[in-house]
Amino acid sequence: MGKVLANHWKKEKLESFIKRCILYVVGLFVLALGVIFSVKSNLGVTPVTSIPYVLSVIANRDLGLVTTTIFTFYVFLQILILRGQFQLKQLLQIVCASIFGIFVTLANRIFIFNAPATYGGQVLFLLISIVLVAIGLLLYLAADIIPQPAEGLVLTIAQKKKIEFSKAKILFDITCVSLSILLILLTMGELQGIREGTLISAIGIGKVLGILSKRFKKYLIGFCTEKEADFTKVELE
Repeated sequence: MGKVLANHWKKEKLESFIKRCILYVVGLFVLALGVIFSVKSNLGVTPVTSIPYVLSVIANRDLGLVTTTIFTFYVFLQILILRGQFQLKQLLQIVCASIFGIFVTLANRIFIFNAPATYGGQVLFLLISIVLVAIGLLLYLAADIIPQPAEGLVLTIAQKKKIEFSKAKILFDITCVSLSILLILLTMGELQGIREGTLISAIGIGKVLGILSKRFKKYLIGFCTEKEADFTKVELE
């Protein structure tokens, strides 16, 4: 009887892990779709994707590749900051960065249409982006597997400086946007990728995520695991 129960428990754990992985990957893909719609809107990308976007414009390189590179750099920053406190399992963030970068490239190739010509159309794309990013975050957070590198870096800063996650997040977003503006102005001579949509996304994604999580979080958690994910630690992708 003991062996039967043990085997049943292992099967349940395996099924739960597989479901969480599926939810995690689907969440990353939906996030990538949201990123592409924000780019296509021409109203400004989100703070977290501002540096990868600006560098991809400057270097004329694929956004997905640059995103993976920058996010991997964030992991190495965590290692430098935490040193001996860095957990080796957090290196899986690099895998997460690679998968997300591939999805961004794939989504960009799927949606090859140009940006809307009218401001109303651009706003529509921005709103679609906000909803997609919020849905992606909802799925990705519910899976509760490994944080994305940007979120991991924010958590590291909060831990090292002994400040709240929300304050570290604001500091991180301001730094990303400021560096992006500086880089694009120094190299291109004009502002690209940072507009009103950047601020709207930063506020709107959190609001939409809050609404969606209240309505659907318990169903997603029930689908994959009994453990509740921490929806207070949100990376706005």
